[in-house]
Amino acid sequence: MQAGGAGQINKGVIISLRKAVILKFTPKELMQFLVNLGEPGYRAKQILEWVYQKGATSFKEMTNLPISLRERLEQTTEIGFLEKITEQVSADGTAKILFNLSDGQGVETVVLPYDIGYSACISTQVGCKMGCIFCASGLPGYIRNLTAAEMMAQVLQAGGSARNRDQELKSLVLMGSGEPLDNWDATIKFLEAVKDPGRLGMSLRHVTLSTSGLVPKIKELAALEFPLTLAVSLHAPNDDLRSKIMPINTKYPLTPLLTACDEYTKATGRRVTYEYILIAGLNDSVDLALELSARLRGRNCHVNLITLNAVPELDLRPSPEVAVRTFRDTLRQKKINVTVRRELGADIAAACGQLRNNYMREC
Repeated sequence: MQAGGAGQINKGVIISLRKAVILKFTPKELMQFLVNLGEPGYRAKQILEWVYQKGATSFKEMTNLPISLRERLEQTTEIGFLEKITEQVSADGTAKILFNLSDGQGVETVVLPYDIGYSACISTQVGCKMGCIFCASGLPGYIRNLTAAEMMAQVLQAGGSARNRDQELKSLVLMGSGEPLDNWDATIKFLEAVKDPGRLGMSLRHVTLSTSGLVPKIKELAALEFPLTLAVSLHAPNDDLRSKIMPINTKYPLTPLLTACDEYTKATGRRVTYEYILIAGLNDSVDLALELSARLRGRNCHVNLITLNAVPELDLRPSPEVAVRTFRDTLRQKKINVTVRRELGADIAAACGQLRNNYMREC
């Protein structure tokens, strides 16, 4: 028999050694699991309240459960939280957490402090397939998708980090490592758990999903009519330049992409945010700002200008402040709704993937 596997073989019968994971269950599934254990189904609601609403990190904290049930859950079940390797806190209050996954991979979550409430920026994949030239998370290539439970664990543990500073999470951003729409099934399952009143119970109006522009999946998302904010990584106003920055543009160029985004707005009533990372000497000229304004004129949208987070392995530099202001002002003069994203966590390797990559190199 091979040691260290998921189960052991005994007279031809596989006996599972894996514990059940609370974060993988829907309320109905957890109720049935408890009934199978000989427990009343109403205990499911109590357990989920402890995990999702009260921030419990162990069954021992669930004091309205019988001691016998808590002990049994300890033996047969786990909540599904991730092992925290390290947490770096910026001078501005931004926290970047590096988690260890069950297979030894690492993934990052960022807790962002805003006046209106804290936000968690979570990852959806280990690595990324998209190959954008500015992105640290894509440097190791694509490794694997995260499960919906691993995504939710990031949210709940980010919430714990916020509570340690007497704050609460008010919003979520799927903008960490990976392409959420490339991990479609798990991402949708996660969003269902987010909006489920029996679990996280957060309105999807407080959720932003960032995509590099997978046109068929944007259309599928529109059909679901989820009222979340769709943030599309644009970074260029024409196909030649965007294809150099984002290889996905060769498959889904700007015209079908913007058409799909228009369909999303029509289906959901939500305006689309177009993200535009400003890279010195590459995509930050006045001419490109004018071209971008012409592309977006008449669309119900918002442009979020982002100063590049420089990554040592990549020979790219952020646009100087004067270029950022000029680009913004040019868009405003053309009646395009635009803001410059507030820079957070610059002193703690803020670019997605940097902390993970540094850790994996050390390992």
